[in-house]
Amino acid sequence: MTDRIRSLGRAILRRLRAAGSVAVPVGSALLFASLLLLAAGANPFEALRLLWGGSLGTADKIPGTLITWVPLTLAAAGLVITFAAGLWNIGIEGQIVAGAVAATWVAREVPGPGEVVLPLVLLAGAIGGMLWALLAGVLKVYGKVNEIFGGLGLDFVAAGLAVYLVIGPWKRAGVASTSGTDLFREGLWLPEWGGYSWVAILLAVAAVVAVYFLMKGTSFGLRLKAVGSNSQSAHLLGIPTGPSMMAAFAVCGLLAGLAGAVQATGFHHKLVPSVSGGYGFLGILVVLLAGFRAKWIAPLGLFFVAVSVGSTQLNLRLGLDSAIGGVLQGILVLFTLLAGGFQVRRMHLTRRDGLAALVEE
Repeated sequence: MTDRIRSLGRAILRRLRAAGSVAVPVGSALLFASLLLLAAGANPFEALRLLWGGSLGTADKIPGTLITWVPLTLAAAGLVITFAAGLWNIGIEGQIVAGAVAATWVAREVPGPGEVVLPLVLLAGAIGGMLWALLAGVLKVYGKVNEIFGGLGLDFVAAGLAVYLVIGPWKRAGVASTSGTDLFREGLWLPEWGGYSWVAILLAVAAVVAVYFLMKGTSFGLRLKAVGSNSQSAHLLGIPTGPSMMAAFAVCGLLAGLAGAVQATGFHHKLVPSVSGGYGFLGILVVLLAGFRAKWIAPLGLFFVAVSVGSTQLNLRLGLDSAIGGVLQGILVLFTLLAGGFQVRRMHLTRRDGLAALVEE
């Protein structure tokens, strides 16, 4: 009976620590953000009300918020895979653009009814993003190029390619501007029911669920975690580190490319140079805040999108710069990383003290 009580007590303590690891940084970030808003002459409670009202507070705002949430969630779900393998896939912005470019090519070149061509458009986007990610993987695994530098370089190449296509071969008749290509025919727009793009929403939810189970209960997920923890030890244990990294890039790129295709077919209905929307970099912040766990991606992604979308109201109603939304997001991530760093530091100190005690004995 005593053992059961102790076991229950330890379980409760673990849950309290887990809750505290989230509550403490979030509470600290909210306090700091409130002080920042007060310093700017704004009422924090009024700012919170406007953020909510501008994104999720009314029925007419929700569809626009969700269509923004979808590509962010897809990108963040893919980043969980590469982070698990110890890879900073900064090139995800380029992978989103590559997916949109591939999707646009199919939309322009493949004739046929929308119910047949639209799945091909989405598939092409996923493949385009995957191939672009594999370029970063080749640079990392076989060229020994750091994935951050390789990814950033590929981001610029993808962005330049999109601009070239928009003002060059795919430009609108009689127009040479960066406003985008001709609109896709309506049959290639993601269908909406009741103002919601349910196909896009289901794709995002399915991606999060798939990544969660992939990382939690498969040998593939365990191999990625082993490679991410210590690639040299994983290699000595017989785990193919190079192919594992390439696979991580491929899966992440596939989801990023799908995000680009959703952007092109569900939001812009054409290719625009800014099709990535910064969702790749924002996805990195979401994954960091989620502690690299897939189960928190969807709600945290919705929170980040709500802050981004709702921050326009802060500019209109309170006279604050709309960039304040990004500042609030950055504060939250910063405090979360600081809390995580303190936890790691405490664990190291505890282990060191324990070893010292054993040596003294």
